[in-house]
Amino acid sequence: MQTIVDILGPDGPLAKHVSGFAARSQQQDMAEATARALKNNEMLIAEAGTGTGKTYAYLVPALLCGKKVMISTGTKNLQDQLFHRDLPTVRKALGVSTSVALLKGRANYLCHHRLEKMEGQRLRPEQQDQLARIRTWLGHTACGDIAELGAVPEDAPIWPKVTSTMDNCLGGECPVYSDCFVVKARKTAQAADVLVVNHHLFFADLALRDEGFGELLPGINAFIFDEAHQLPDVASTFFGSNLSARQLNELARDALVDVLTEAPDADAVQASITRLEKTVRDFRLALGNDTKRAPWASMDDNVALATATEDLMESLVRLESDLEPLAERGKGLERSWRRCLDLRARLGQFVNGGSDEQGVIQWFETHARGFALHMTPLEISETFRGHVDKHKSAWIFTSATLAVGDDFTHFSRELGIEDAHARRWDSPFDFARQALLYVPTTLPAPNTPHYTTMVIDAARPVIDASGGRTFFLLTSYRALNIVARELEGKISYPLLVQGSLPRGELLDRFRELGNAVLVGTSSFWEGVDVRGEALSCVIIDKLPFSSPGDPVMQARLEAMRTQGLNPFFDYQVPQAAITLKQGVGRLIRDVHDRGVLMICDPRLFGKGYGRIFRNSLPPMPVSRDVADVQTFFAGEQKQEKVNA
Repeated sequence: MQTIVDILGPDGPLAKHVSGFAARSQQQDMAEATARALKNNEMLIAEAGTGTGKTYAYLVPALLCGKKVMISTGTKNLQDQLFHRDLPTVRKALGVSTSVALLKGRANYLCHHRLEKMEGQRLRPEQQDQLARIRTWLGHTACGDIAELGAVPEDAPIWPKVTSTMDNCLGGECPVYSDCFVVKARKTAQAADVLVVNHHLFFADLALRDEGFGELLPGINAFIFDEAHQLPDVASTFFGSNLSARQLNELARDALVDVLTEAPDADAVQASITRLEKTVRDFRLALGNDTKRAPWASMDDNVALATATEDLMESLVRLESDLEPLAERGKGLERSWRRCLDLRARLGQFVNGGSDEQGVIQWFETHARGFALHMTPLEISETFRGHVDKHKSAWIFTSATLAVGDDFTHFSRELGIEDAHARRWDSPFDFARQALLYVPTTLPAPNTPHYTTMVIDAARPVIDASGGRTFFLLTSYRALNIVARELEGKISYPLLVQGSLPRGELLDRFRELGNAVLVGTSSFWEGVDVRGEALSCVIIDKLPFSSPGDPVMQARLEAMRTQGLNPFFDYQVPQAAITLKQGVGRLIRDVHDRGVLMICDPRLFGKGYGRIFRNSLPPMPVSRDVADVQTFFAGEQKQEKVNA
């Protein structure tokens, strides 16, 4: 029988069946550690540098271990990639019949009942066209996963109208329950040996029991979390509670459809629905015109908001009262009534009793037309550890960015993990030969007025030396807007700006153009893979410390102070170091890649804690002289001429 090392070796089945596969000692070592953890029900924290091949390193032992394994990814895109590309490749190479399944949250599946209820509804022409495409697709799809239908974007407003949520799903009382795509997906998941989910689905059900996923957990013998560095933030979202304008407006919209179909004579309810929609708009206006995140306590003196809150509560009470006697006339009306009860209770908890809860921060955020009220736990370690202890299984956490230097304390503390084996494998890429770190000496402290403008001036010769081919990564939207404005029409290369197109389209354009400059913030720091010459330079404006004005961050830091901890060194620095590693990881994605990393922040060398950041970076030559950048790229051009 072949060992794990043999399987991932130069003469193994993956080398024979996977184009471009290269045996790597780091990958083999990680796969052995994963296999041990799976066999012995151990807890493993595994950081695998870019290029290690961590996906195959956990998929091979997962498919061979003979246990029911759940694999959770950071995003739905990665989930689809793992299920539709990586898993079939490894299964075929290994020649195994291990059954696999994909499971997403219910909002990712077309709902037959809600699609039927759209019949005769008045829609804009674009949505009518999309609805027609959805109906045609329904005749061909086997699983109802909306990601299949590329002709309708996943963020199109039509999808919430034809998919379900915990709030509006009728469950076993649905008239088309036997055809339900969600039910079919869950049955397939229960029977599978390897189940692929995402972090949001995992925590949504763990915390809220709203995805029907909890029934699967007792049968799972091993949990593998890829992109595990995202877990603390995702867990905080789902172990708290929220109330949003979207939830309230969806209640109003669904209740109106239910009234029109199940109680068309109930005029009073229609008036209550209209009133709810108005009070939601008024509440948003009372929060101010700006887009922001702030503590709820900061609005204590806002008289207009106090009035708007009373009106919103009153409109929910009135709608609840009007729906209650109608609930027996139809399952939709009964569901809408129960949703109204729940949302009223959430609003009451938030504005009345929420501040009495220990370890919870109340805050709000506003968008162009919406808002969300949040109650977020300051830490989730005890809660998460409680769930881990309930399932005596193997727990494996992996990512390219979990450690600060060689230290896993920050990640372990966030999740309450105290008894895990922690291993780290460096990237197999030759950063000493493939990359150069450039840190200019001319820039002032990042809090200096016009700092971003000075960053642009320092970056221009680097962009020119690279011939475009640059990711310009910013730590704030304000900086992004300044850079986009200052570079527009002033560089000789195509300029792509985050927000101008969907992320996937921007990346496709970047690859196609081959000499573009892409300006982005948080969403481009991770989960982006551009191999080859199209990306040869990454510029980072500042060390990515979280905004000190963020209400959750403020409360978390204050809580750490009261515990006698140093919030800067115990939380802010390690968190920023891990985020920096994510951004840096965009540069070298292949053994043939070459590139320059420019970190503009003088604190990298000017502050004592700069050493923590430097020690977290791959080992590469460092320069403080832009001439070395020009020489680096000039050498690349000479090599191209030799090869030609």
